[in-house]
Amino acid sequence: MINPAISDLRKDYRLAALSEHDVASHPIQQFEKWWNDAITGEVDEANAMTLATATSHGLPSARIVLLKSFDENGFVFFTNYDSKKGQELAQNSHACLLFFWRELERQVRIEGIVQKVAEADSDTYYNSRPIGSRIGAIASPQSKVIPNREFLEAAVEKVEQQYTQSSPVRPANWGGYIVQPNLMEFWQGRSSRLHDRIQYTKDNSNNWNIVRLAP
Repeated sequence: MINPAISDLRKDYRLAALSEHDVASHPIQQFEKWWNDAITGEVDEANAMTLATATSHGLPSARIVLLKSFDENGFVFFTNYDSKKGQELAQNSHACLLFFWRELERQVRIEGIVQKVAEADSDTYYNSRPIGSRIGAIASPQSKVIPNREFLEAAVEKVEQQYTQSSPVRPANWGGYIVQPNLMEFWQGRSSRLHDRIQYTKDNSNNWNIVRLAP
């Protein structure tokens, strides 16, 4: 049954346009341009992105993670390797990222192959985190069933006591992944749902082809 209170929610997008003739020849360059727009436009948590993964049987799941770096090689985030997402990436290295920058009426969708980053890079980022986050990464058995909040708080306290005289060391089951894109789509909201969608796909020669998609 259709619920009018929900189905009648809508917004007409009018802020900007996007042309295949104006975008950068490389999708990372185009992303960097839009990323700078998001930062200067004070988009709330611009680095928040949906990460979609799937099991070896194709059962999907998605969650919000935070982008921590990007360059011509791809997009980096950090997590517990034993988490649900980590287990799924171990089974199936294909993943998708989605940024939604509501304030700019923009989305960026990224499909690619995921690999772990170098351990030295994981160490560097881990050591840059606030002490509470470093302790939490050790204490939390991410994605596992726990009996209550008190269990987690006791685990944190135990780790805190362990490192009263030294800095926490990155656990082996925590670190970074890089999503290496083979497809990127830039979506600009337009009026009457006639949105602009520009897609980049990588061919066998590692060249990027640019096309427009129907909204």
